[in-house]
Amino acid sequence: MSTPTHSETVAISDESGASGSIFSACKELTKPGITKLVTITALVGLGLGGLHYGVETAFDWVRLIIGVGLGTAIASGGANALNMWYESDRDALMKRTRVRPIPSRRLSSRFVLLFGLGMTVLGCAILGFTAGMLPALVALATTASYVLIYTPLKPITITNTLIGAVPGALPTMIGTTAVATGTGFAPLVEPVGLMLFCIMFLWQLPHFFAIAWMCRIDYELGGFRMLPIVDPIGNHTAATMVITSALLIPAGLLPLRITPELSGWATGTASVLLGLMMVWLSLKFAISRSDKAAKVAFFGSIIHLPVYLIVLVAEAGVRGLLL
Repeated sequence: MSTPTHSETVAISDESGASGSIFSACKELTKPGITKLVTITALVGLGLGGLHYGVETAFDWVRLIIGVGLGTAIASGGANALNMWYESDRDALMKRTRVRPIPSRRLSSRFVLLFGLGMTVLGCAILGFTAGMLPALVALATTASYVLIYTPLKPITITNTLIGAVPGALPTMIGTTAVATGTGFAPLVEPVGLMLFCIMFLWQLPHFFAIAWMCRIDYELGGFRMLPIVDPIGNHTAATMVITSALLIPAGLLPLRITPELSGWATGTASVLLGLMMVWLSLKFAISRSDKAAKVAFFGSIIHLPVYLIVLVAEAGVRGLLL
C-alpha cells in the first residue's frame, strides 16, 4: 500500500485540478464493470428469492429493489476502491494498471482510503435500513474477505483465485437474505442463496483463469502468484478451466431441483448449452494454450453468465406470474 505523504492533502495532483477529473477518477476507483456485475447478481438473488419465498406487496418489491440495488452498488464500489488503495504499489508495476488513479497520481492514497471506507459504510447502512441487518452483514463480509483476505493473499499463494471467488459469489446472498424466511442467521443457509452462490463461485474460475493466462506477464511484474505464472506450460490452468466449466452444467441445473416451481426446460436448456460452450472453449484453450484461445474463453464466459441469468430470471418471472 502507498503511504501518503504530508503533501497528499488534496485529492488530485497538480497536473489536473478539474472537478470533472476528480469525478472520473472516483468513478474509476469503483471499477464500474465489476460493480455492475455484483449489483446484478445481488438483484438476481433478490428476484429469485422474492418469487420463491413470496414477497407479497408492490411496495416491498420497490423498497427492496432500490435498497438492495443502491446499497450493493455503493458497497461494491467502496470495496473496489479499497482494493486499489491496497494494491497501488503493485499496480504501478503493471502495464494494465499503472494508469489507475493512485499510480498515475490523479488521487492521493489517503483520499482513496477514505473514499473506499466511506462508500463501504454508506452502502452497508443503506442495506441495513432498507433490507435488514443480515444483507448488510453479508455486504460487509464480502468487502472484508475481498480486501483483508483475498487481496493480501494474491502475492503469496496461487490459491488466491479460489479464495477470491468467495467474495465474488457472496453478493447473490445479499439479495436472498433480504427475503429468505427464518430468524437470526438461518437465511444464510437457505437453499436458494447457496444455489446461486455455487453457480457464481464456479463461473468465476474459468473466467479469471483465462484472464490470468492472458495477463500472466503483467501479474508476474506486479509480484502476484497466479496459477499460470507457476504453470508456464498451462497444464494445470487448462485442466482447471475444463473441469470448472463442466461443473457449471450441473450447477446451472440446480434451480430445477431447488426452485422447481420457478425453473424448467428453459433454464435447463440454457445451463446445458451454455455449459457445453464453456467446456468446448476451455478444451480449445487446453489444446492450443494460446492467448487467443484464452481470450475467446474469456469472452465466452462473459456470454455465459448474463444469458444464463436472464433465462433463469425470465422463466422464474413468467412462472411466478402464473402461480
